Amino acid sequence: MFEYNGSRIAFTLFGVDVYWYGLLIVTGMVLAVILASNELKKRGQDPDIVSDIALWILPSAIIGARLWYVIFEFERYDNILEMINVRDGGLAIHGGIIFGVVAALIYTRIKKINFMKLADPIVIFLPLAQAIGRWGNFINNEAHGGPTNLPWAVIIDGKPYHPTFFYESLGNFILFASLWYIYRKKDPKAGTITSMYLIFYGILRFFVEGLRTDSLWWGPIRVAQLVSIGFIVLGLGVLYFSRRNKFEGPFIKDNINKM
Repeated sequence: MFEYNGSRIAFTLFGVDVYWYGLLIVTGMVLAVILASNELKKRGQDPDIVSDIALWILPSAIIGARLWYVIFEFERYDNILEMINVRDGGLAIHGGIIFGVVAALIYTRIKKINFMKLADPIVIFLPLAQAIGRWGNFINNEAHGGPTNLPWAVIIDGKPYHPTFFYESLGNFILFASLWYIYRKKDPKAGTITSMYLIFYGILRFFVEGLRTDSLWWGPIRVAQLVSIGFIVLGLGVLYFSRRNKFEGPFIKDNINKM
């Protein structure tokens, strides 16, 4: 069984507490950027593009994740300062992904980069970052499921619960390994990797969300499950167009030599 009774604080720097949750999220993001840069370099493209687009995606993702959470938990907050205080917890991954994609679309449009050819090698490492970040929920004793007597339960206040953070972390790691293998060994068409992420993460999160006790709700509907269905439908659409070579073309659209 899983159990954590230690501090949420990893260390204190210049009088400011640094929490494990934030540290794990940043670690996942940094690792994803490094690995995606290396992947782009192996494909003959400028690896600095990844760090450049990360400057657009990461702040947008954090804003989106917080905004998404606040919208559906609005009654919890008394003022704007509480709403923007991310150190107090409350980030929704779906909002982060949606805002991050919008930022990436704007960036690639400005730079005249083929969105899908850039998205595929970056998306591979998104579930890896998610897998790492989910352990912050374990340290915070949050994002768990209902009571269970399974041997791998997470123990919180002496009671066993479904470790939904672990289910999602493990599922994300398997998804990451699968996407990386396919991208390296099969050389799929542009858009295939992105579509697979949307479909399989959507399926994973839909079922994991059904076990969680802290879901965001829209009336009688779990928001994360609704968005997960949207991810699956969108992923199927991307896969359809990928199979018809709709995303093929030069990596940088005004320079065919950079294919």
